[in-house]
Amino acid sequence: MLPRLILPLILSTCLHANEAATAPTPPPAEKPAEKPTVEKIDDKRYRVGKIEFDSSTREIRIPAKVNMAKGLLEFLIVHENGKIHEALFTTDAPPSDINLAITLLRYKPSPELYALPSETGGLSGNFPVVPEDIRAAARVSIDVEWTKDGKPQRIGANEWIQHASTSAAMPSSHWVYGGSQIEEGRFVAESTGDIAAIFLSNAAMINYPGKDNGDDTVWLAFENRVPPEGTNLTLIIAPYPKPQSTEQP
Repeated sequence: MLPRLILPLILSTCLHANEAATAPTPPPAEKPAEKPTVEKIDDKRYRVGKIEFDSSTREIRIPAKVNMAKGLLEFLIVHENGKIHEALFTTDAPPSDINLAITLLRYKPSPELYALPSETGGLSGNFPVVPEDIRAAARVSIDVEWTKDGKPQRIGANEWIQHASTSAAMPSSHWVYGGSQIEEGRFVAESTGDIAAIFLSNAAMINYPGKDNGDDTVWLAFENRVPPEGTNLTLIIAPYPKPQSTEQP
C-alpha cells in the first residue's frame, strides 16, 4: 500500500499531465507587417509598391479608377476596400504607401482643420494654432491624368466635383495634408481606407478645406464631366502652389 502522502501527489501529477495534453494549442504569434520597400527608378523618381514619386517635382502618382460617375460624394479617393459607396475614385494602393511617399517628399501634416475638444467631451469651435510654415508645407494640389481619344489629359480633380445647389465645379484651391491619426499603434487611414476626403474626416490623410466641407449633402460627381465608371486614371498629388520652373527657355 502506498503511503498516504504519496497517493495525492501521484493523482495531482496525472491530473496536470492530462490537462496539459488536452489544453488547446495557442495560436501562432502574428507576423509583423512588412515594411514597404522604396525602389529607385532613376535619378529623381522612386517607387513604393504601386506608388511613384519624384524628388524634384515632389509629385506623387497614384493609380486609380473612376468609382462613381454620379451621386453624392464624401471622399475624393479611398482604398478599394474602403467607403466606395461615397467616393469618386478608388485605388488598390495601400494608404500607408501613399503616406510614406508624402513623408519622404517633406510634406508636413497640419491639424488646422480638426476642431479641438470641448470641456464637455464634444468638439469646440476652436482649432489648433498651426505655425505658418507647417500650414504651407501641408498644402497640396490634386490633379487627375487620364487618356481621352488616345491623348493624355490632365486637370484639377475639383473640375469633376459639382456643388449641388450652384451646379458649379468645386473652386480650384489647395487641399490639406493632415496625416490621419495613430490609434492603438495602428495607422487609422490604413484601417478605414480614407485617403482624401471632401466631407471632413479625421481618419483621412488629406482633406478639402473649403466652404461646405462639413456638409455631406452638397458635393456631387460632375455627371457631364466624369468618365464612365471603371475608367483607369492617375491621381497626382503635388505642392501648392506649384513651384515656378527655374529652367531657362
